[in-house]
Amino acid sequence: MLRITSTQNPQIKEAIKLQNRRERDETGLFLIEGYRELKRAFEGGVVIRKLFICPEAFLGENEDVLIDNIESSGAEVLECAPSVFEKLSYRDRPDGLLGIGVQMRFSLGAFKMGPNPLLVIAEGIEKPGNLGSIMRSADGVGADAVIVCDRCTDIYNPNVVRASVGTLFTLPVIEAEGAEVFTWLQAHKIQIVATSPAAKIDYTEADLRGPVAIVVGTEQLGLTDIWLKASDVQVSIPMKGVADSLNVATATTLLLYEVLRQRKLGYPLETDLLR
Repeated sequence: MLRITSTQNPQIKEAIKLQNRRERDETGLFLIEGYRELKRAFEGGVVIRKLFICPEAFLGENEDVLIDNIESSGAEVLECAPSVFEKLSYRDRPDGLLGIGVQMRFSLGAFKMGPNPLLVIAEGIEKPGNLGSIMRSADGVGADAVIVCDRCTDIYNPNVVRASVGTLFTLPVIEAEGAEVFTWLQAHKIQIVATSPAAKIDYTEADLRGPVAIVVGTEQLGLTDIWLKASDVQVSIPMKGVADSLNVATATTLLLYEVLRQRKLGYPLETDLLR
């Protein structure tokens, strides 16, 4: 295996370009950095074209097995000197593994849900870290999918991949226009639950046991009127301090685990008993 020792190497330059959204859109490729992320991408069926490695930066003892598996799938493996890998990496503490993968695209039409679906609808999320964290929480509760509407952030942004800790590859992440998603949810009789600080219903008081789509928006503007009007129920999270809202990823996590809590109980909620 040849060792790349210059940052001017054409393969290094081409890989660095993928940190730019336009380059990702044009090529259909993206960067995957980190052992966990690459392992989950490989196990999730992502086609990995190239794998850059720097043995001096490895943190564990399992790298060789993963490298062999990825190379056996057809990827080109390229070893880099530490100075080159530092140039290639977008992390503060690189662990010596970075791949170039082929983007996967899912459509609403081809998506198949379970019998009692739980979906996350993320409208106009601007910060890659928030979007990645939402994916991580959705994976944590076993959600059927994350649907990104009217995207502001590319789901294959390196910081989305990093914040999701590779869960981007463990569940379907679908991109679609809001109007299309709303029509699709109605056709499948899925309850639309919108989050709003102005809502009168506490999120723990809403019945979330059936098919449900949790809709969240930006921290600054919240959800658009389209989703607020289209929702079956609007819920809020109690705020007892001076802040009037939570980080969107934190709020989404609370709602998702409330769905999980209600579904796990297996008996009527307290609000049912009061009716």
